[in-house]
Amino acid sequence: MNKATSVTSCRRRFFKAFQNVQRCHLSLAYTLHEPPHSLNCSKDYPLVILHGLFGSKQNHRSISKALARELQRPVYALDLRNHGESPHDSVHDYPSMADDVDEFIHHHRLKQPVLIGHSMGAKVAMTVALRSSSLLGALIPVDNAPVDALLKSDFGKYLAGMREVESTGIRKQVQADHILSKYEDAPAIRQFLMTNLVKSPNSGVLGFRIPIQTLASSLANMGDFPFRDPVAACHKGPTLFVRGTRSHYVPDDVLPVIGQFFPRFNIQDIDCGHWIMTERPDLFKLAVVSFLRDLDSDES
Repeated sequence: MNKATSVTSCRRRFFKAFQNVQRCHLSLAYTLHEPPHSLNCSKDYPLVILHGLFGSKQNHRSISKALARELQRPVYALDLRNHGESPHDSVHDYPSMADDVDEFIHHHRLKQPVLIGHSMGAKVAMTVALRSSSLLGALIPVDNAPVDALLKSDFGKYLAGMREVESTGIRKQVQADHILSKYEDAPAIRQFLMTNLVKSPNSGVLGFRIPIQTLASSLANMGDFPFRDPVAACHKGPTLFVRGTRSHYVPDDVLPVIGQFFPRFNIQDIDCGHWIMTERPDLFKLAVVSFLRDLDSDES
């Protein structure tokens, strides 16, 4: 997509950590999940859900509907830049993605939203919170921490597999699955990657809707975290970190750092791996609902 048509506006912002960097915010695609009997639901404190790397708003459709129903609040599931149906841009880092989400919240006039982000989306959500603390009603990062950490090598393998798929000119998903099986044994993860496959209307050849080269060159950015000093940037709003006990992204030794950036944090452990919202949606929903209802009772 041509950058001139995909960028809705561009502004220069200056932050202490990002001096003299020009970033453009993009207009993000989203799905709004209204609760049943939505005329009686509160429009305040909506939930905004951010997916992880190679994901999209479709990944969290079931949990979004369940949370909307349980909490009687609207839930916005977003496609982050270079993912799903959102525009592409050559810049893919946390400050730029946070710009997009910040603009989404302002454009839709969301009042004190609860920002939920998984993996890459968790770092986007934390970046928004640390830059614009008063904007949020609550923060829920899922299986990621506010530290620099190398991504698992799996992500590089996935990109190599996707490159091979695109280079072969295949027309059937079973062919793509066969190629990806050389890079990933788990069928569920291969199916997750193939949710990004689209067919060319002209040739019928399958390709990926995500910009593979852009994401490949941005993997190092995805391991980084754009804040270093919790004295200069601190979010004092209510925060729930949810981590998988069989994942490595939020080890115990980073909890002091989390406490410095997010002094009002709680942590919820769930017995699963990194893909918490998919592996244990029941326990994840229970954790979120309990956390937010406790906040409601504290305020009443």
